[in-house]
Amino acid sequence: MHARIVTRVIDSPVGPLHAGVAEPESADTEPGLCLLEFATRPRINQEKHDLERLLNCRLESQGDYETNTPATDLLDETQRQLGEYFASKRTSFDLPLCLPGTAHQQKVWHALTDIPYGTTISYDELAKRVGSSPRAVGGANGANRVPIVVPCHRVIAASGALQGFGGGLDNKRRLLELEGALEPELFPAH
Repeated sequence: MHARIVTRVIDSPVGPLHAGVAEPESADTEPGLCLLEFATRPRINQEKHDLERLLNCRLESQGDYETNTPATDLLDETQRQLGEYFASKRTSFDLPLCLPGTAHQQKVWHALTDIPYGTTISYDELAKRVGSSPRAVGGANGANRVPIVVPCHRVIAASGALQGFGGGLDNKRRLLELEGALEPELFPAH
């Protein structure tokens, strides 16, 4: 059982990210990152509502809660590790996660964390790895509430085309370029 979800907006090179840490009611259990979503994602408010329902708790924004708690410490650590990632000094994350979802979603999300930094795989390949269909793994990717940490941006179409990223295809491209998985565009569409 969780007491609340402590949230903060973290600035990043791909725009503001809404971070949330599920704080357990018991001090015996550690908090877990449950949200790290692009502010521009159209479904972000629905995701927040879903988290409150799935974890049976409420979301609290920065300023509405006390600081220096295990949950705020984890937000600080998330922000620190993201800074290292965007500075190309970190290739993986070491953060406790709280990812409520179906058994299939959990399996896909776990498989995403096995995709090495700087590489991509196709939806077909991911489906083979988890014994599912490309459409089903695409749905699980779309339900991932902690992109970047659970790197769904590393999954692309079999043709090599970028598709299906809740943070927008421009951000998917930027993350893959940062990781060296794509050559930078010479003439971006901006």
